[in-house]
Amino acid sequence: MAVERQAWPRLRVADWQETRDTLHMWTQIVGKIRLAHAPLVNHWWQVTLYVSPRGLTTSTVPYGTGAFDIEFDFVDHRLRMRTSDGGVRGFGLQPMPVAEFHARTMGLLDELGVSTRIQGHPNEVEPAIPFAEDDRHAAYDAGAAHLFWRQLLQASRVLGEFRSRFAGKVSPVHFFWGSMDLACTRFSGRDAPEHPGGAPNCGDWVMVEAYSQELSSCGFWPGGGEEGAFYAYAYPEPDGFAGQRVGPSAAFYSRENGQFLLPYEAVRTAPDPDGDLLEFLQSTYEAAAGPGRWDRAALESDPARWAHRTHRPL
Repeated sequence: MAVERQAWPRLRVADWQETRDTLHMWTQIVGKIRLAHAPLVNHWWQVTLYVSPRGLTTSTVPYGTGAFDIEFDFVDHRLRMRTSDGGVRGFGLQPMPVAEFHARTMGLLDELGVSTRIQGHPNEVEPAIPFAEDDRHAAYDAGAAHLFWRQLLQASRVLGEFRSRFAGKVSPVHFFWGSMDLACTRFSGRDAPEHPGGAPNCGDWVMVEAYSQELSSCGFWPGGGEEGAFYAYAYPEPDGFAGQRVGPSAAFYSRENGQFLLPYEAVRTAPDPDGDLLEFLQSTYEAAAGPGRWDRAALESDPARWAHRTHRPL
């Protein structure tokens, strides 16, 4: 697959679905390694991956009195591991079964002295084939993986700008490996009713923690449309949420998914992709915050509030 150079790359889901599904399993393995060592942070924020200048990273993970990190490098196509005592390991990303990726990853951790045990099967998918037995998922199209990272890079950049407009409790822009989506979540400050759960191969108590407070969430998912989709939902969904008017014109409420969707290709081909995506993020947030009676005056913020001083040295 030829690598396109425009800022918002084109990547049809149908063209890389096998690679996507394999990469989903690989990110679950690396995410579970972080989960095994990082202390619990509200809503499972300690388990996520982050968009990096070269791919997806765990960021710094504590281990004993030191630390380590793991990064998917989608530029040179390598899995890289580093420890605070100077250890470095890695291997090339290429077509290989999940079982092999799992064995190589865990073996290199052992070489680095990072003793780790993870749950041996994926979450939020059906069927949940144990990693050590998964020979079904083995595709890796390097060009597609690179394009996916560049999709995430653009989405993360605009989601970060949107995040800056909120002074209340708000998550980082982070990648959830269970559902394979990039997300950013705002909170009203009020408790939410207990979530009923229901995600495949995932304990209901996991969702109870994730949705313990009233929220408005948005992000990007490599599904839900020809080239993926941006999404936005609220929990609990306030009365009238689905009927709220949101923009841009390509956005719509999917009753099947219980959320607003904006096809990635509609953003990619827009004259102002950043502006259209920000319109979607803002209008869907307002669709939740208005009917939900959020204290918007206290929660929202102007990221340009010090712009008049930035020309002066600090």
